[in-house]
Amino acid sequence: MMGRFLAGVAATLVLVTAGLFLWNARADRRSPIPAAPQSLAATGSGVELAPPPEASEKTREEKRFARYDKDRDGAVAQGEYLAGRRKGFDKLDLNHDGRLSFEEYAVKGVQKFAAADKDKNSKLNAAEFASIRVVRKAKPKHDCPPTRQPAEEES
Repeated sequence: MMGRFLAGVAATLVLVTAGLFLWNARADRRSPIPAAPQSLAATGSGVELAPPPEASEKTREEKRFARYDKDRDGAVAQGEYLAGRRKGFDKLDLNHDGRLSFEEYAVKGVQKFAAADKDKNSKLNAAEFASIRVVRKAKPKHDCPPTRQPAEEES
């Protein structure tokens, strides 16, 4: 009987101790949002900081519309809308006859294939084919300044 009592007391002490460790671990967590930096003026350096730039009121769609409306008349004409496609077509139309032949359309592909075909047999083996794989650009990561943890004060 006494053994059961001592086992119960020991188990209770172990659970209470574990609870205290968990509670302290949660209390030591810092906020994921860093504290606001102190301004230089508050530290007495005498340096005046410029206010941050104001965000534009234009929406993404308004900016897109403004890019297409080249003459700024408040309307996008068909010529303005197709201007980007015209530039792309002109780059492909090598002889500038206003017609796009398959050879003109596929010239970059033909050049890429020829450069990869090292043995010039008009066939790509697995190694040659792997050399022309499409490499996607990674999305740019935002260059945010690293967060600094405030120095802990010693007691």
